[in-house]
Amino acid sequence: MAVLSVKPMFSVVVVTLSLILAVLLFSPSSPFYQSPLSLTLPARKLDIWSVGRMVEWRPCKWWLQGHLTALPSKSNGFIRVDCYGGLNQMRRDLCDGVGIARLLNATLVLPKFEVAAYWNESSGFADVFDVDYFIKRVNGFIRVVKDLPSEIASKEPFHVDCSKRKGQFDYIESVLPFLLEHHYISITPAMSQRRDRYPQYAKAALCQACYSALRLTKSLEKKASELLDAIPKPFLSLHLRFEPDMVAYSQCEYPYLSPPSIQAIKAAQGDRKPWTGELAQIWRKRGKCPLTPNETAFILQVLSIPTNTNIYLAAGDGLMEIEGLTSIYTSVVTKSSLISGEDFKSMHGNTKAALDYYVSINSDSYVATYFGNMDKMVAAMRAYNGLYKTLFLSRRAFAELTSQGLRGKELMHALWKAHKDDFVMGKGSALPDCFCEFKL
Repeated sequence: MAVLSVKPMFSVVVVTLSLILAVLLFSPSSPFYQSPLSLTLPARKLDIWSVGRMVEWRPCKWWLQGHLTALPSKSNGFIRVDCYGGLNQMRRDLCDGVGIARLLNATLVLPKFEVAAYWNESSGFADVFDVDYFIKRVNGFIRVVKDLPSEIASKEPFHVDCSKRKGQFDYIESVLPFLLEHHYISITPAMSQRRDRYPQYAKAALCQACYSALRLTKSLEKKASELLDAIPKPFLSLHLRFEPDMVAYSQCEYPYLSPPSIQAIKAAQGDRKPWTGELAQIWRKRGKCPLTPNETAFILQVLSIPTNTNIYLAAGDGLMEIEGLTSIYTSVVTKSSLISGEDFKSMHGNTKAALDYYVSINSDSYVATYFGNMDKMVAAMRAYNGLYKTLFLSRRAFAELTSQGLRGKELMHALWKAHKDDFVMGKGSALPDCFCEFKL
């Protein structure tokens, strides 16, 4: 009678099962490959929005209720603000330009939104914002003209590029002499300007323009309102940044991404190579590396945001690894999924971004994985409207805690505490130039 040896067959089965498990766990499509985190988290009684706050940012009284300082009888000349980049970068530059024009006692010419192929952009100021409403709302704060006087209209303005100035840039010292000499100048505002030296009337002009005077055109607002109505309620607006160009610019490495994503990042890198070794770890711990969709989903779960939450994804084209989010949060919608094809195809970068902006400032809650120009503007407008369910996910906390080897419950509790502390103190929820801390 033949005797069958069971042990060798059992070993073959064990090896085979081990190989299959390894493929499942570490294939590029697996969430375990995309992140070292377990996605099975214990339920928490409170979500992040139920935590009591100690501080809110509200519009400062000196701006909303202050008495206007009368405009001088004579203007020093005309200023045009040249705006570059995405919608909210251009909006930031416009706000600064209004404050600068008031500071220098200049008349503001309607800003120029520069055509930018990089942003798939060709729309101007009047294509996005209601010009008449803007002029009406800043009346008394600053002079604005649609058209230049005939003796100046044929001339190109003298351009003063302030954008790359280092240190604390001062406009009265550096720009006013050009305005007095040429009477018509264009400027690109500096990132490092000395707003602390602005008189209150110049600050008030900036605040009024930024938060009370910029309304979308009627046609664009109608489309944005229709989009808002189409989103299932209540909903969270999630501004998720993980596009190839952004990841390439961050100089961070993500070796566990899928091959197509890695290829797209390499194609966008150019001469900007990612940090490696110890420098890469230092860079990541400083919070410089964008959160992946999978990491974002993990942190949302840590914050006890239910996985059946309706989420509007405010994001640009080319978002990578989105399955890391949608495999966990299954009720995700985008503007492209809710707007008809032809309408969406006819829209450019600024008008698409305007839809995300409008929906985000009107959402029940807002979470951002970044702290860029859109996030700052949305947070400030939400604070202006009394909406405080706003939170920025901490890339720095995530990097520091995971680098310490924290996993599972330990990581969950540490991330919860970091984000709870930020939310309690209203960290990053508004722009300090026009908003003041209000202790609750």
